Amino acid sequence: MIELTLGEIADIVGGRLSGGASPDTPVTGTVEFDSRAITPGGLFLALPGARVDGHEFAAAAAEKGAVATLAAREVDAPAIIVPAVPGTDSNADIYAHDPEGHGAAVVAALSLLARHVVDLATGEHGLTVVALTGSAGKTSTKDFIATVLATAGETVAPPGSFNNEVGLPYTALRCTTSTDFLVAEMSARGIGHIEHLTHIAPPRIGAVLNVGSAHLGEFGSRENIARAKGELVEALPPADQGGVAVLNADDPFVNAMAERTRARVVRFSVQNQQGRGVDYWASDVVLDDVARARFILHTREGQWPVRLQVFGAHQVPNALAAAAVAVEAGMAAADVAEALSRHAAASANRMDVRTRADGVTVINDSYNANPDSMRAAIAALAYTASARSESISWAVLGQMAELGGEATGAHSDLGLQLAKYHIQGLVAVGENPNTLAMVESAREHGVRTHLVADVDAAVELLRGEIRGGDVVLVKASHSDGLWRAAEQLLGSNSGDSQTARIVRGR
Repeated sequence: MIELTLGEIADIVGGRLSGGASPDTPVTGTVEFDSRAITPGGLFLALPGARVDGHEFAAAAAEKGAVATLAAREVDAPAIIVPAVPGTDSNADIYAHDPEGHGAAVVAALSLLARHVVDLATGEHGLTVVALTGSAGKTSTKDFIATVLATAGETVAPPGSFNNEVGLPYTALRCTTSTDFLVAEMSARGIGHIEHLTHIAPPRIGAVLNVGSAHLGEFGSRENIARAKGELVEALPPADQGGVAVLNADDPFVNAMAERTRARVVRFSVQNQQGRGVDYWASDVVLDDVARARFILHTREGQWPVRLQVFGAHQVPNALAAAAVAVEAGMAAADVAEALSRHAAASANRMDVRTRADGVTVINDSYNANPDSMRAAIAALAYTASARSESISWAVLGQMAELGGEATGAHSDLGLQLAKYHIQGLVAVGENPNTLAMVESAREHGVRTHLVADVDAAVELLRGEIRGGDVVLVKASHSDGLWRAAEQLLGSNSGDSQTARIVRGR
């Protein structure tokens, strides 16, 4: 964070000092909501949770070196007490266990502090804020963008999917006077959420990937999802002030957002639509034996080969979006192509493909799931298995959350998708209406299907069934916790596993 004193922070958030906090004490460390992560000189965020309240850990944070706690009530340590805020009707998890509004108050103060730091970094130090949103592929594309921009300057990007009211300002506060790029992933669970996030970190470049059916239960229709995602391009500055909207020409909902922005519009496509106003496109897309794509990146200035190290054909549009963002941010297209080709998956449990010593390959895409990403993952599973003789393809699937009234139909469609791609074995995890709909459909379409109660049962079954050379996909919504199945499978006989995932330090 750009160094500020406690007195300055109190003024920024409209709070008051308490517990012996000195206005002249600088915050020289990071801002953390986990007291165990505090470093000397840091600032602790007292957020309430399902099991514990951060206000109870202020003293522990002080012992770890926190100079103060950002709190909504008095605590037993130096603090900045923030003012109460009006009640929120947000459906964010952070407010689910916040009857007194303490979390809402701390989050509001966190947002004000993050906006101040972003303004300082932008106005005085030339920071460029790049934002992206979409129904699927946000985190993978964020990782692409961060990798590419990091070759041109110091880049701050969120770990994993830190893309909401807490994660975005938390990430923005990592910016310093030497940060060149902030990559801001923005999610929405309702109308107005992305607009709110753009007030915290106002973007100059904004990319919209797609409008799918993720969170359909919360929005009610794809039209409403498009309305929410388009709030990003509405927030961009006009073209004469450097605003750039990067839109997916292959998605009609996204393409139509050009009418909603004052920014200059550029488009990307995987369908070679050079003659239809597309600025960045891919041709000659080929997958290797583990579904890694290579293709030719085209821009209006030339073309360059790209060979991706991440898995699945659906990564091609993600890479194109990242290429468009980076070139519009000032990078040479040749350098962008080279950086894309060096990129390895950075976020855990996202198309993390590993091969055990006995030849079993596990595709761990268990962080989250929606109908679009499920179809893409099943296609990647089928392609990977098809490149191996006598291998069996296994799909270990849980349910997709937040689909509302469309849930049963969407899960039933997965059975059809498994049959379409000739997946030979389904292990369905969890005895709930959604999983049962998937099982019934898969069996109806001739897929060999096992229904198990939980992760442990799935792992036990697979250990008795899989053989060297088999390919196993593990995927479900985050709440199902299916990454534990992937971890246990890789921990068993994993030997000298070959990994495609690199955990980035930045």
